[in-house]
Amino acid sequence: MTTQLLDCVEVEPQAEANAAIIWLHGLGADGHDFPPIVPELGLPEGHGIRFVFPHAAQIPVTVNGGMVMPAWYDILGMDFERRVDEEGVRASAERIELLMDRERGRGIPSERILLAGFSQGGAIALHVGLRSPEALAGIVALSTYIACDANLDEERSPANHGIPIFQAHGSMDPMVPMALGQAARERLEGLGYGVEWHEYPMQHQVCLEEIQALGAWLRERLA
Repeated sequence: MTTQLLDCVEVEPQAEANAAIIWLHGLGADGHDFPPIVPELGLPEGHGIRFVFPHAAQIPVTVNGGMVMPAWYDILGMDFERRVDEEGVRASAERIELLMDRERGRGIPSERILLAGFSQGGAIALHVGLRSPEALAGIVALSTYIACDANLDEERSPANHGIPIFQAHGSMDPMVPMALGQAARERLEGLGYGVEWHEYPMQHQVCLEEIQALGAWLRERLA
């Protein structure tokens, strides 16, 4: 069966697009969740960054009593290991790869494509970005963790061994404890990735200081 392209909210730059950020929302949200932060990033006037905010498919989520909601994969438990549905992770990864292919078809080279995500979306951004066979511009992982870690060593791509990673987490996060984010950071650094880490006194959310720091990081990568 052919995988369908996800519906997306897109924010086009005033100038011709020469870069793309594919930004993935968290569990139960949708592609309308993060477009409002684009003006807060402090990007230079005339930048050429297209923002793509896809909507995840509606699926039953085990930890929410089987309720159907937008999700990148099923969450099977809320323990520290954060057991996930690997088949669902890989299905969503395939859909994000299709979006990257579309950006290439629109004239954006792989090295100007960046993956970003919050919570579940951040786990998918890490999963796809570390395994992409073509070098990407970077990965933004907000309030998240590594999914399918057992396969990372053999599946990670040499093309992205040097990929820049921006990681941020709230120290009071009750949904994805900061210990999970710190474990992800240690795992990535242990594999040789360069991680720019930020932590903030907040819960499962983003804050203005975080968005401003991310904007500075993005300017270095894409402006």
